[in-house]
Amino acid sequence: MNPIEKRDIAISVVLSIITLGIYALYWMYQISEDVNALVGRQWHCSSGIVILLTIVTFGIYGIYWWYMAGQALDEYIVSKESGMPGSRGVVYLVLSIFGLSIVSLALCQNELNARATIA
Repeated sequence: MNPIEKRDIAISVVLSIITLGIYALYWMYQISEDVNALVGRQWHCSSGIVILLTIVTFGIYGIYWWYMAGQALDEYIVSKESGMPGSRGVVYLVLSIFGLSIVSLALCQNELNARATIA
């Protein structure tokens, strides 16, 4: 399993705002890489393709991707940590539909930070 890096959520949010969303795309790329590392497989498609499709579809693919990322985290938590099934995919999807993808980024990063292997 590849290591998952713990990232500062506040700094990432500020950088996303300052760069008018460019850093958010990089952050989304990193989250995709970390989810792949966490579940131990490429759960959807490569991180580069995720970003490319998000840009090409003007964010529509990103909304779908948030649902899939939440589902992958839920599956991991249920299967590996014997946790309760959640609805992260739906939460991330709804936030993204209402233009709050940055909140989805922060919530997902918080989940990944809880499972980070590098301080």
